[in-house]
Amino acid sequence: MHFLIRMGIPEMDELWNKLLSDYRTGTISKKNALLFKKWGKALKLLSENPRHPSLKTHDIEALSDRYGERVWQSYLENKTSGAMRMYWVYGPDDQSITIIGLEPHPEDKKNGSYARITLSDIPPYEA
Repeated sequence: MHFLIRMGIPEMDELWNKLLSDYRTGTISKKNALLFKKWGKALKLLSENPRHPSLKTHDIEALSDRYGERVWQSYLENKTSGAMRMYWVYGPDDQSITIIGLEPHPEDKKNGSYARITLSDIPPYEA
């Protein structure tokens, strides 16, 4: 089963469209070009198989408790300072995944680091 990837509104949609526009016009910075490439690859893998080994997908209990819905984290990169993580939920329907955040990995899980993560609004799930 392939999933339709949706960007959480409005932050994720704006960020993705900005990166895409800058890439297409050749005005993207090297740093953003690298983010665009890694995020694009992760989105493709996520749409094909949310459990793809390179994504290292797992749920984040602290965020799931805060948002009242199971929140998943997948890797864009690993073993780098500030390695980016993509946060997502299933929905708003059975064939969709909604990206609700893109943040650097919190360095210290013991001191409430996930409390500092701000995610976009989660759309209602329609089963």
